[in-house]
Amino acid sequence: MDTEHLYRVKEGDLERLRKILTECFADDPLYHTLIPNDAARERLLPELFSCDLTEFFQTCEIYGDSPELNGLLVVADETEHYHALHNWMTQLKSQILTDGYLIREDPSLQTFWNFVLGKDYLNSRWTDQLHQTDRIHIIYLAVAPLMQHHGLAEKLMNEVIRYAQSHKLMISLETHNPHNVPIYEHFGFKLYGVVKKKSFDLEQFCMVWEPKADIDI
Repeated sequence: MDTEHLYRVKEGDLERLRKILTECFADDPLYHTLIPNDAARERLLPELFSCDLTEFFQTCEIYGDSPELNGLLVVADETEHYHALHNWMTQLKSQILTDGYLIREDPSLQTFWNFVLGKDYLNSRWTDQLHQTDRIHIIYLAVAPLMQHHGLAEKLMNEVIRYAQSHKLMISLETHNPHNVPIYEHFGFKLYGVVKKKSFDLEQFCMVWEPKADIDI
């Protein structure tokens, strides 16, 4: 996704972004379900997000609202041809690190097993049903709590939509917070389906945005 309106994140920025994700997702239903112990979740989330960001920096695209980095956007542009072997190795390394964190935190393996059972909440596999490679997938959209309600989420989202519309691309995303559904609907997203696993009292809301046929930006 090419854009001159957002700041392209550098490797040295990742630590700051980890803090934003940790703050924004501390109360997210997904992590409350997979890591039900509050103290364990507080310890694990920074490590998990650090691992995620390191992987995504190499395999996806990460943007900030500005060099001040009060908001971030992580996207996978399915139209770009990434190096498959490099991506697979990067993802494998990230998975090994993540599993190590989960096992170290909870030697009973219950937390690790929660992540295994909840893998369909984490892997965006539902997008295979779309049969659409002309697509951008939003992995993370987050704004630092103290900077929310200042239009930063709109800036980030509007830029993705502008790019997608100009290139006639679909946008997909998922959220585990039902309160986020109407927010994304405000941007023109529609609910594609809901993932619900028997093992958890948790719903994943899968949403898509489609370009308008008669509009060019």
